[in-house]
Amino acid sequence: MSARTLPLLFLNLGGEMLYILDQRLRAQSIPGEKARKVMNDIITTMFNKKFMEELFKPQELYSKKALRTVYDRLAHASIMRLNQASMDKLYDLMTMAFKYQVLLCPRPKDILLVTFNHLDAIKDFVHDSPGILNQVDETFRQLIETYSCLSAGEFQLIRQTLLIFFQDMHIRVSIFLKDKVQNSNGRFVLPISGPVPWGTEVPGLIRMFNRNGDEVKRTEFTTDGNYVTPQREGSFELYGDRVLKLGTNMYSISRPVETHMSGSSKNVASHAKENIAPNPLAKEELNFLARLLGGLEIKEPAGSETGFRLNLFTTDDEEEHAALTRPEELSYKVINIEATQEPARRAELSRILGELEVAEPRPAGAGKGEDLLALMDGL
Repeated sequence: MSARTLPLLFLNLGGEMLYILDQRLRAQSIPGEKARKVMNDIITTMFNKKFMEELFKPQELYSKKALRTVYDRLAHASIMRLNQASMDKLYDLMTMAFKYQVLLCPRPKDILLVTFNHLDAIKDFVHDSPGILNQVDETFRQLIETYSCLSAGEFQLIRQTLLIFFQDMHIRVSIFLKDKVQNSNGRFVLPISGPVPWGTEVPGLIRMFNRNGDEVKRTEFTTDGNYVTPQREGSFELYGDRVLKLGTNMYSISRPVETHMSGSSKNVASHAKENIAPNPLAKEELNFLARLLGGLEIKEPAGSETGFRLNLFTTDDEEEHAALTRPEELSYKVINIEATQEPARRAELSRILGELEVAEPRPAGAGKGEDLLALMDGL
């Protein structure tokens, strides 16, 4: 398991979330000013400086439940509200889209290009807000600084860690089914044609060498796929042509998107199901995560502002039906975050957060970059 996976997982899933919300805001004809406020508020919270600093520390991935709670908090960082069924659908779409992108990356390193595609699109959402743009650019620079020096083997470990995280998720998505890149059991169809990874050759030739390293024979063979050599490598700089299209906005052309539980998802649900027994420490861990996400209370509309509910389904009836038919074990019961609601608890967590900001010498035996959740265990 790679300790450098969490920033890539968080940013790519966040990018997919913003694509979906943007599409639904347009589909529901939400007034432009309100829609911009929602997108700006969420992006500002997502790229909160303190949270990004913690996110980029080497650490293990959060549990699925903790990560889902962070996105639930993030989606409600503005005046928009989502019902449980719509939040479930949003998270399903986010995770399946990024899983597909990870599976189709030509090289493990190209996961970074997928991330850059998401950040490029996020910058387009806030192109008229210089302050928020600077936040996103700062994260861009952190990504380049952190990942540009990693070897191919380290990127392969990151890719493997992501695939392990996604391995039990087989939600059917209508866009993927219509494009014939997903089977009815929720598993993706991997192409056997198209560009080969940058730096490799089109298959079809076997070279044989003697013990001195001299080529002595060539044999050609035919392949079932129609492979081509890529014209150029995608840019890993702050600005540039990424070449790779994975991670770009597939909702830019409006079309309805549905999700369905596949048979395999229902069968593995008991395997994927996490311990339902309440864990007092886990609740505090999630509260701490929420504070790192900008320390925001769920915003209530102020003054003349009016909040609104966003529906990820075509009708309210569809949303209600989805809530009733979703298997219990696959529906995330998000824990209510109370850190901003109880003064005593808020003061205590503020004290903890203040202590964490003090630059104290690390114990000699301390591992590098403890998990954010593990920080709570040591207090």
